Amino acid sequence: MGEKSERKRQYILDKARAVFSEKGFKNVTMKDVVDACDISRGGLYLYFSSTAELFLAVLSQDVSEDDEEAVGAALSGDASAGDMLALFIKEQKKEILRKKNNLTVATYEYFSVNKVSAKENPLKIKFDTSVRIVEKLVENGVDAGEFICENPLGFARNLMYVVEGLKISSNTIGVTEENIDRELMYVLEGLVPEELNS
Repeated sequence: MGEKSERKRQYILDKARAVFSEKGFKNVTMKDVVDACDISRGGLYLYFSSTAELFLAVLSQDVSEDDEEAVGAALSGDASAGDMLALFIKEQKKEILRKKNNLTVATYEYFSVNKVSAKENPLKIKFDTSVRIVEKLVENGVDAGEFICENPLGFARNLMYVVEGLKISSNTIGVTEENIDRELMYVLEGLVPEELNS
């Protein structure tokens, strides 16, 4: 794909993200995306054949942009494990509180009716990558004496399940920033040695 085609594809993805964020997944048609992009129907179909293909491309873009860089940073060890984990949690909290261009509703609408293999599921890929990042940060923190944790993988999975639950809750029942902080701190409090809590 040439540079101009790649820019056009990216433009379509950006506009589609805004449409999915506003309308969810099930209420979006290709015409909605055509209108948002101000292009011809044929112009859109050159890049994407359906709203499902377009939506997966939007989700996959989120995964590929964020995760490789994050994994590298987590593994580099340039900062303390505690600082890196705090930064990771801060980013997760921003995502939970995000209102503009939030794809949570569209994502759950899509995955409630479409089965995607685990290997091709952008949500699963992002979740697994986040678990690997947290697991590595916790292992580094244990090695450095910052944390106490017998099961870094179990801790990482638990933290990410809480984060995913908070993302859904923020878009369904509503959660405050204080609620988010309380739930995340509850998960994190067992990680720090008692003498550092005092």
